[in-house]
Formats: sequence, C-alpha cells, structure tokens
Amino acid sequence: MTRRFTALAALAVVCAAVEVVAGRGMSPVDVWDVLNGGGDATERHIVFQLRLPRLLVALGAGACLAVAGLVLQSALRNPLAGPEVTGVTPGAVLGAVTATALGLAGWESPLAVVLAACAGGCAGAAMLWLLAGRRHGDPAQTAVHGVLVSAVLGGFTAMVLLVEPGELGSVVQWLVGTTEGRVWEHWHLLWPWALLWSAAAWLLAGPLTLLRCGDDIALAAGLSVRRARSLALLCAVALTAGAVAAVGALGFIGLLVPHLAVAVFGADLRRSLPGAALTGAVVVCGADAAAQLSSRLLATALDSGRLTLPVGALTACLGAALLLLVVRRTPSRTF
Repeated sequence: MTRRFTALAALAVVCAAVEVVAGRGMSPVDVWDVLNGGGDATERHIVFQLRLPRLLVALGAGACLAVAGLVLQSALRNPLAGPEVTGVTPGAVLGAVTATALGLAGWESPLAVVLAACAGGCAGAAMLWLLAGRRHGDPAQTAVHGVLVSAVLGGFTAMVLLVEPGELGSVVQWLVGTTEGRVWEHWHLLWPWALLWSAAAWLLAGPLTLLRCGDDIALAAGLSVRRARSLALLCAVALTAGAVAAVGALGFIGLLVPHLAVAVFGADLRRSLPGAALTGAVVVCGADAAAQLSSRLLATALDSGRLTLPVGALTACLGAALLLLVVRRTPSRTF
C-alpha cells in the first residue's frame, strides 16, 4: 500500500512539473532558469504569480472533488453518484452567474465569485434537503431528488445566460470548468476550506466504510445510520462547493476518480479517502497540463495566439468515455 501512495505521489510531482512548464509565453528552459533564481521581472511574475497558484488550485480542487465523490458514493451506496447528485455543482454555477449578471461579482474578483458560488451551492444543497431530508436518508430517494434539483438549477442558469448574454461572456469558461487566471487569492481561499472538510471526511471513514456494507450491517454494528449519512452529505456538499467556487464545474472528477481510488487502495476508506484525494489532484493537474499543451499545439496549427482549451472541456470528453465503461460494468443492484 505504501508503494502505491509513493508511486502516485511521484506521478503528482511529474504532472506538476509538466504543468509549470506547459503554459505559453515561456520555454521550459526559461521556467527552469526562473526557478533557479534567474529570469527577468516579467518571467518571475508569470511563474510565481500565475503558474504556481494555478497549479496549487488545480491540485486542491481535484482532491476536493474526488473526496466528495467517494463520500457520496459510500453514503448513498450508489456507484454512479457524483457531486452533481447533491445539487451543489449547478447551484454554485447559478450563484456565480447570477451575481455576475447583477454586477455583484466579476471574473476579476475572486473573493466575490467564491462567495457567490458557495452561496449558490448551499442553496442547492438546501433544496435537496427540503425534498429528501425527511425521507429518513433513503439513498434512492436522495439520488432521484438530487437529479431533479440539478435539472431545475441548470434551467435557471440557462435563463440567466439568455437574459444577460452580453455581461457573461467571461464566465463561459468558468461554467465549463477552468483553472485559467487562478491566482494566490483563489488558493488562499481554497486550502483552509479543503483542509477542514477533508479532515472531517477522514474522521467519518469508519462510519462510511460501514455504510458501504449496507444499513443493516451498520445498524448491527451500533452506527447511527441517519446521523452518519447526514454528516457525510454535509462534508460532500462543502467540499464540492469549495472546489466549484474555485475552478468551476469540472465534469466527472467526483464521479469517476473514486472508482479508481477504491480499485487501487481498497474499500477501507481510511486508506481510499487519502488515495482519492491524491488521485483527484493528479487527474486534474494532469488534465490541466494536457489542456495547456493542446492549446499550444492548436494555437500553432490554427495560427491563433488566443486559443485556450479549458480543462473542464477535456475532463468532460474523457469522463464521458470512461463513464460508458463504468455503466457497462456496473451491476443492476444499487451498490
């Protein structure tokens, strides 16, 4: 098990190194020179004020989404449950878009966008709680109500975009999911939130492992199923809201990464939760590096210096293909 964590950590270092040198405007040699104390003021600004915070935000958001997904799948005993099932992802998107349309937040104001997205995510979770909170934590009912809440919130977002299309052009990439333009303020807002709720999720590892075995077994072991499931959903909501507020609606990370983490680290969440966090960080960081490299290649091929491929577009395409494989291999039972 230690070797697996070590190998994954080494892969994270490789992905991080690739992302730092993958951006446009500087060659890998120039980046290495800056990291060794050289370079001019512009190059140092690019590396230390743009690329490094972008890297850290990608790692933190990927870890949050992966842990949230694993917590949800364990609490709801549904292998196809992701952060979207809580309504938090579409709620956070709706909050940021609405605040931008009203002039309360802007793309250039990280704190305002984060606060608006968190408020929207909490509103989405509250809607889910009102619909399913009194159904004694029934996993199937919670999942169904989560899909309904997500659909309604997505419809509201589309309405806002249609009403105020001129003011929301800069938000389109954020709706897809992007790390573009992430600075130290985003990181300083993300890491305390991620650390707090990731620690809370790890403290729930034992109860979540019992919930994966079924409510009857969890009750026989003396676990308060309803309380444990409610706390788990709260952790998943908080982690998803923080990640979405920081990088937007990255698709499929919280849905598919937990499957990989459980396959590699086992069903004991005391190991698979840290493993999921590390795996999610690697996946988002690697996808962001691949998106930047693809942007450079496409910009060169099309002779367009402004072409940018959001990381969310890449994760959505790859995630959709992987989801088909997961669905084909998922048995008809709930978990």
